[in-house]
Amino acid sequence: MLASSVDGRIHKLLTHLETLIVGRQWPLKLSLVTLLSGGHALLEDVPGVGKTLIARSLAAAIGGRFQRIQFTPDLLPADVTGSSVWNPQKGSFEFIPGPVFANVLLADEINRATPRTQAALLEVMEEQQVTTDGVSRVLDAPFFVIATQNPIEYQGTFPLPEAQLDRFTLSFSLGYPSEGEELQMLKRQLEPTATKKPEAPLSPQDVIELRQRCQAVTVTEPLQRYILALVRRTRDDNQILLGASPRGAIALQRAGQALAYLEGRDFVLPDDIKILAPYALAHRIVPASGKQADKQIARIIDTTAIP
Repeated sequence: MLASSVDGRIHKLLTHLETLIVGRQWPLKLSLVTLLSGGHALLEDVPGVGKTLIARSLAAAIGGRFQRIQFTPDLLPADVTGSSVWNPQKGSFEFIPGPVFANVLLADEINRATPRTQAALLEVMEEQQVTTDGVSRVLDAPFFVIATQNPIEYQGTFPLPEAQLDRFTLSFSLGYPSEGEELQMLKRQLEPTATKKPEAPLSPQDVIELRQRCQAVTVTEPLQRYILALVRRTRDDNQILLGASPRGAIALQRAGQALAYLEGRDFVLPDDIKILAPYALAHRIVPASGKQADKQIARIIDTTAIP
């Protein structure tokens, strides 16, 4: 089993986040799974349900730097990655880092930016570096992107290409809070605002160490074959035009390891994979006309034997 010190850090992190965020236990756990698996999260939901709060809270909880980019049609790639400007005092160009140089980056309404600007995130999310003027600059670790898009607004938007979607480990929505949770939110608004920020329960180095421990969680070969069975069926199904990539299989395995670790186990269960598969695979496939991606993944899960 896991060391008690690690259990303590996870418990401390979850307790801290629950004091900042009302309800949202499952979306919050999915966010932590994505963070600890070394991936990125895509949240598709309506405005005002707490997407920014989760991103800010995670950044504060790990003592990391938080940056937010409001994506708009006139946003340029240099506005995301940074650019070189002339420094007259030095007589040379100087690189000014963009907002991607952070530990937690909120890419708000990412589908409002043009494909050219969206492409600026491809290298950043996959290789965690920025290349400008022939020079590659490595981002600080950990680096975690939470991107959002509004599912009900289509005017002035540019759908994310498959290559961009494939770089998100999990995709999920928050949904509206329950009546009790929403009442608790209203009550919190009447409480005095704390003048002192709470101390971060974790450090960026803690997150790096926890990621390494997640990678050490055992995944048996039969379970890997189950992952591959799910992924490969998306490629052979006549109701799916484009199936999940090998990156999707890797993401599902890493997410399973992170979920098992959060649950206090040093091994992944088939149920971990079954639970996470809709969030790891639905956004990676292109269903046939008139079909919904999540329902196709659910059908594949229901008809695939569990080891």
